[in-house]
Amino acid sequence: MLEISKFNHGSVYPPGDTISDVLEEKQISFSDFADMLGASRSLANSLLKGEARINEDLAFRLSEILGASPGFWLRREKMYVEFLELENSPLSDIDSQWLSELPISSMQKFGWIPKSRTPARNLINCLNFFDVVNVASWRNVYKSAPGLAKFRTSQSFTPQLGAVAAWIKQCETEADYIDCSPWNKAIFLDSLSEIKKLTLEPDANIFLPELQRICANCGVAVVIARTPSGCQASGATKFISEDKALLMLSFRYLSDDHFWFTFFHEAGHLILHGEDAVFIEGGDDYDDAREAEANAFSQNYLIPPEFAHELPTLKDNMRGVLRFAKRMGISPGIVVGQLQHQGIIKQNHMQRLKVRYQWAEE
Repeated sequence: MLEISKFNHGSVYPPGDTISDVLEEKQISFSDFADMLGASRSLANSLLKGEARINEDLAFRLSEILGASPGFWLRREKMYVEFLELENSPLSDIDSQWLSELPISSMQKFGWIPKSRTPARNLINCLNFFDVVNVASWRNVYKSAPGLAKFRTSQSFTPQLGAVAAWIKQCETEADYIDCSPWNKAIFLDSLSEIKKLTLEPDANIFLPELQRICANCGVAVVIARTPSGCQASGATKFISEDKALLMLSFRYLSDDHFWFTFFHEAGHLILHGEDAVFIEGGDDYDDAREAEANAFSQNYLIPPEFAHELPTLKDNMRGVLRFAKRMGISPGIVVGQLQHQGIIKQNHMQRLKVRYQWAEE
């Protein structure tokens, strides 16, 4: 019986794909490759398509032409042949059940894993995505949703563990490419006044890089990633290490009021609750107190308590909202969002004062 966990991403594709990549990198034409290989055009073409098998003689010639040892090409061939044998074999019930729990369509659509309709390929791609050797290892790592991160979600939904785990893993992967100074809570707290000014910038292409830069200087990697099907999280935070925090945002509602309230809510978790604040709203360990504290932090930072009493007087006064937002140094959309949240105005009132965003085409 073949062990599916032995296959990495590259091994599920024919060696011809690797050969083609190296030929392109070395700028070797197909004709030159066939001549250097000492083979017919037909054999060279079959090799690139993955139809011809690599024997010891071909492995030696590939080594001379493309580099890497003959053993590398033979192992590459062996792994691919073994995968072909496995590809059409039925998956175990355990593996099939796990795949059914993951948002594979979304993960493929977003480019997190390669597109494939074969269950065996999907299984290998998902194991590689999560960097685990088998489903048992994944369940050990992600055995409880509260162990993932603390989330701000709609209370009308219950996050699905597989979807939540996929979103977090993608954010963690992207965070690896963000260089950060060591985490410093005091500097991060001080930086929020500068970040608050960014709420006045309507163009996400302008404010997002600046937001990420400011936070990175405080030891916080800010990652924006769409949530896959089944994950309704608006934001989350966790510590990747003692020196690096991760603040995840999904732009779920595509409006400035929700985006910025979520950012300051998650910032509140980092400042108030630190590394021990592991929390998912709606999970078994639901912590009303910490969630309320993060909500209050966000609301009070955007609209200080000494001014909050003025909100009911604004009602449907659009000019009053604009003047109030200017005094607070925040976007009018945030004020509208608070008026709607507190029931001072209806949910569909003054919507045009909010900034709307859209995702770029896939």
